[in-house]
Amino acid sequence: MSAQPEEAPTPPAPAAAAQLLAQLRADRRADTWVPAFERDWAKALEDSRHTYSLTPLHDVVRAWQLRVAAAPAVDLYMDSGRDETGFVDLDDILGARR
Repeated sequence: MSAQPEEAPTPPAPAAAAQLLAQLRADRRADTWVPAFERDWAKALEDSRHTYSLTPLHDVVRAWQLRVAAAPAVDLYMDSGRDETGFVDLDDILGARR
């Protein structure tokens, strides 16, 4: 019997953050993505120091892995020429995100 709940995600590999950063640096979006990743990583590292938990670091890696995985689909959508001028910005409805 495990002390960890079954729905808990598997932690990323120990080298996942370094591999992800290398992948981000090689991407065409590196100018914006690398500083954003480093900012997220620094905040998660500070949170981990205070909580003695690796969860914030794992969450950053997972979130960025999902962003990288979704990038080709986003590119296809943006390149499709869809007109979104009639839509309302979600921030106008929900308010600014924190």
